[in-house]
Amino acid sequence: MTVEYHHVAVLKEEVLAALEVAPSDCVVDATLGGGNHGLSLAQKLGKGGHFIGIDQDEAALVAAKRRFQEAGLLGKKDAEKNATDLSKQTSEDLEPRITFVHGNFAELDRILLEQNIPGINKILFDLGVSSFQFDEGSRGFSYREDAPLDMRMDPGKHTINAAEVINTYNTADLARILTMYGDERYASRIARKIVEKRAIAPINSTFELAEIVKNAYPAPARAKKHPAKKTFQALRIEVNQELKALEIGLDAGVRWLLPGGRVAVISYHSKEDRIVKQTFKELGQGCTCPPDLPICTCNNVEIVDVKTKHTIVPSAQEVAVNPRARSAKLRVAEKL
Repeated sequence: MTVEYHHVAVLKEEVLAALEVAPSDCVVDATLGGGNHGLSLAQKLGKGGHFIGIDQDEAALVAAKRRFQEAGLLGKKDAEKNATDLSKQTSEDLEPRITFVHGNFAELDRILLEQNIPGINKILFDLGVSSFQFDEGSRGFSYREDAPLDMRMDPGKHTINAAEVINTYNTADLARILTMYGDERYASRIARKIVEKRAIAPINSTFELAEIVKNAYPAPARAKKHPAKKTFQALRIEVNQELKALEIGLDAGVRWLLPGGRVAVISYHSKEDRIVKQTFKELGQGCTCPPDLPICTCNNVEIVDVKTKHTIVPSAQEVAVNPRARSAKLRVAEKL
């Protein structure tokens, strides 16, 4: 690792206010990262409380463990364990109980079954990529650092990387993912340029790809934002299957919530937010039968109460301090 794991928690105070953690709650941070949100949530717990932090990035788990230790929330036995042995670490000698799990929230059913718990009270999904993953150039997430085209959040489990996508997908499929996951206006032009360039030599580095995208853009459009931003976003989502994981994880998270439990989701682009909004809408919809029907035949039952009729967004002050928070949107729902 070439840089310290660093990630600024987005909408932290808003998340704490929305989740209303009680001392005895079972709280899940499904995207632990460096432990910024997670530590604040765990510090609300007391005797009988249980915090479960999940992340697919082992570097994040190492950083989170260190942060929890420094805050006094891990026991002496945990402090003496190898810092990289984080697949399932639990602190049982202190209250609350703290558990770290290496995994993807798409595996939430398995992870929570292994914890032998009846349900959870609060769960947070902070989607997207951490500041560290962007800043650690060797991971290949950023078009601003020259590195191999990788973009895998968990290389041990994801076999396909960004270079394989770029060098093997046909023109139509490349254009599709750039449009679907990046809202890229020039998706077809970029896809054609990629296929032309890789016919000469494989495209293996972030700078190579960024230059191809830049040259595919019309000159007037290059001045607004870096042309490669949307392409890199789309590739990352495709490599890690992020939207599919969100659908699976969000469904599981709501099912595991006990009555009165809350789910909070921070999304960073329109496709993520649309999934969250639609899921909450469907789960919050009761009977859809015509009003004049004497009995319900649709059997729809209202499962959640959506607490955010309008999304919560960062303040201007927060965006000024952390520009990466600009696109964040927070939605919250409560299990009925």
